[in-house]
Amino acid sequence: MENEIKLAAGAMVALAVATAALVVLPYLQVRDIAPPEGLKPYSSAELRGRQVYISNGCVYCHSQQPRDRNLGPDAERGWGRASVPGDYFYDKPHLLGSMRTGPDLFNIGARQPSKDWHLGHLYQPRAYIPGSIMPSYPYMFEVKDAAEPGDEVVKLPPGQTPPSKVVVARSEALDLVKYLQGMNHTYPVLPPTVQQATAATQPATAIPLSSASAATPVPNPARGHHDPQTRHHPPCARARKRRSRRANPSCPLGSSRRDAGHGAVWRGLYLYLRTVWWRGAWATVVLWPTCRGPRRSPSGRQ
Repeated sequence: MENEIKLAAGAMVALAVATAALVVLPYLQVRDIAPPEGLKPYSSAELRGRQVYISNGCVYCHSQQPRDRNLGPDAERGWGRASVPGDYFYDKPHLLGSMRTGPDLFNIGARQPSKDWHLGHLYQPRAYIPGSIMPSYPYMFEVKDAAEPGDEVVKLPPGQTPPSKVVVARSEALDLVKYLQGMNHTYPVLPPTVQQATAATQPATAIPLSSASAATPVPNPARGHHDPQTRHHPPCARARKRRSRRANPSCPLGSSRRDAGHGAVWRGLYLYLRTVWWRGAWATVVLWPTCRGPRRSPSGRQ
């Protein structure tokens, strides 16, 4: 009986500590988060497009959470600043994503604001990015002999339109494009004083995202994905980045070893607490009935 009490007490303490670290403390940190001044609520068309985004499984291949410079080169890829909790104030549920088979879409509205490009890319991705692995969505469009009043005709590259036909976008394609165009998080989220200090530490050749987004990205199939801002960098680029970090640990293009160490420590602590939480829950629910031993009969015999 004494061992059962110790096992149950240890499991409950481990479960309580992990729950406090993974649930209670994060909730206390983000419960009073307010939306940034530049963030606008979704329009009705954007909300419909968000549902199309979810129903077609876009979240399984695309993320919406650029990482900090200390954790990855997302800013160098043109995906924008690291996201903050306030950016998701109107997202219920959030669509952070867990994989990047495709590029991050947190700022796709700033990187690619063209409506015609998005519609054509949904109809036939390989017409815009050769070698793309993104599936096409022909059911979001309708092929007609002639456009009718009010139809949105898709402007496709030469050779992609069916002969003597026109491709018309359906309402779900238009709503999805509205949602993608609205994903523009280039507004500032830091106080002005912090922004000035951050700008002073950046190299003179740094290009703001708002200026970089004005140029249309050029497809580069050699980089291995259907978007030029892909997650994979060529080996030579990675080697140059490693050499630059060794030569100048404080280089803003990459984190110093000390900062990278802090990030690794926090991630390791998170993974450890998450493991403890699951193991504590498993021990409490599964092992508790098996540790009580065989029941005794009223006469005292087993």
